[in-house]
Amino acid sequence: MVVSWAYLLGAVPLLCLAFWHAADAWYRAIFFLKHGSKKDSNGVRRRLPPGHMGLPFLGETISLLWYFKRLRRPDEFIRAKRRAYGGEEVGMYRTHLFGSPTVVVCAPAANKFVFQAGGDTFGVRWPVPELVGLKAIGIVEGGHHTRLRGVIVGAINRPSSLRTIATVVQPSIVAAFNSWAGMGTIVASDEAKKVVFTSICKMFVSMEPSPLTVKINQWFTGLLAGLRALPLDFPGTVVHEALKCRRKLNTVFREEIEARKCMSKKHDDVMSGFMETEDEQGMKLSDDEVVDNILSAIAAGYESTATAIMWAMYHLAKSPVALAKLREENVAMSKTKGSSYFITHDDIPKMKYTTKVVEETIRMANIASMMPRVAKRDVEYGGYTIPEGWQVMVMVRSLHTDPNYYPDPLTFNPDRWSEPAKPGTYQVFGGGYRICPGNMLAKLQLTIMLHHLSIGYEWKLLNPNAEINYLPHPKPVDGAAMAFRRLATK
Repeated sequence: MVVSWAYLLGAVPLLCLAFWHAADAWYRAIFFLKHGSKKDSNGVRRRLPPGHMGLPFLGETISLLWYFKRLRRPDEFIRAKRRAYGGEEVGMYRTHLFGSPTVVVCAPAANKFVFQAGGDTFGVRWPVPELVGLKAIGIVEGGHHTRLRGVIVGAINRPSSLRTIATVVQPSIVAAFNSWAGMGTIVASDEAKKVVFTSICKMFVSMEPSPLTVKINQWFTGLLAGLRALPLDFPGTVVHEALKCRRKLNTVFREEIEARKCMSKKHDDVMSGFMETEDEQGMKLSDDEVVDNILSAIAAGYESTATAIMWAMYHLAKSPVALAKLREENVAMSKTKGSSYFITHDDIPKMKYTTKVVEETIRMANIASMMPRVAKRDVEYGGYTIPEGWQVMVMVRSLHTDPNYYPDPLTFNPDRWSEPAKPGTYQVFGGGYRICPGNMLAKLQLTIMLHHLSIGYEWKLLNPNAEINYLPHPKPVDGAAMAFRRLATK
C-alpha cells in the first residue's frame, strides 16, 4: 500500500510536467513534419523562435492577464519572458495567446521588421471584421489599401485640413472646459470622451450636439466594446450587441451620405473629404467605402484621443514643474493672439514645450500596448521561422517603458524630448505602410486641449495613488477623478 502511494505521488509531478510540455511538443512536431530538414536562405536548418507554448489550449494567456490585471506590472511580463526565452538577443519568442499560436516581437529591429514588411508577408486579423468594416483601411490590403490611405491622409492630415479642423473644434472644447469648471469635480476619462466625441462629430460630419449624437455616442461605445470582446455572436453576448450598434451606425451614416448628395452646398468636414477626394486615377470612394472608413476613423480617434488627454491631465497634476512650464509657454502664446482666443495650426510649431508634453504623454499612455498581425506565409527573421498562419503580437509598450531607451521610463519627463528618441524605439502609432493615418490629427487635438487647459484652468487628482487598470487600455481605476476649476487670476 505504501509503495503504491509512493508510485502515485512520484507520478504526479511527471504528469504535470508532461501536461506543461504537451502543447509545445505538439507545435514543434507540426513544424518538423512540415519543414523537416529544410534550410532557410542562409543555409541554416529552419527552427521555431525560442519560447514555450504554455498550457494546452490556454497557452500563456493566463500569465499575461495575471501580470496585466492582477499584479498590475505589465512591463514585467515581457521582461520575464525575454529573460527566460533568450528574447533579448533576437527580440522575439514563441508562445500561445488568446487562442492562437503566437510570436511576440518586442525589440526595435524586430518590431520594425514586422511593421515594414509588405502586405504579402503580414496581414491584420480582426476577430470580427464586420465591426471594423470590410472596406475600411484597417482591413483591406494591397493596392486597395494604398488608394484608401491616400484619400484618408488627404482628408485628415494635409495642412489645409488640419488648419480647418483647428478652427472648427475649439469652440466646443472651450465650452466643455467651462462646463467642467461649473461641475467642480469630474471623472476625467468620462468627460474627456464627451468633449472629444463632440469635437469629432463636428469636424468629421458637421454634427452639433443633439439627441441623435447622444445615440451615436452610445452606439460607438457598444461598437468599441465588441472590438475587445471574445468573438462570440449570439444573443446576450457583447459582440452580438456590438454588431447591432454597427448596423444602426451604418443606417445613420448612409442617410447622411444620401442627404449630402442632394445638397448644393458642401460641408467642409472629413466626410465630405472622403466623398469628394479622388485618387490618382480620378476614382472616388464608393458609399460603402465612405461609411466603413468614416466609422473606422471616428472609432480610432474617439477613445484614443480621449485617453491621451486624460493621461496628460493625470501626469501634469502630479508634475507641477512640467505644468508650470506648459502654462508659461501657452500664456505667452495667448498674449500674442490679441483679441483672438484661439490658436491656429500655424502656431503649433512655435509651442516647443507643449510638443514635448504631447510626445511624453503619448509615450507613457501606451494606448495600444499590443498591435496584432498574422503571418501570411512562412517568414524568416533572425535565424528563425515564423510559421504561416501564426499570430504575431507587436509589443510596442515594451519599447516605451524600457530603461535602455528611456531613462527612468515611468517618470513623466517632457524634457527628455529635448533630444530625439533612439531610432526605432518610439512606435506609438505603429509603423510601415499601416502607420496610423490620423497621427497628426491626434497630436493637433491634444495640443489644442492642453493650450486651453493650461491658460484657463487648474485641477487636482482626488486619488493620486489610484491603481491602474492596463486592459483593454491603461486607465486609473477611478477614471482619474479630480477637482477642476478656473485658474485663479491675480
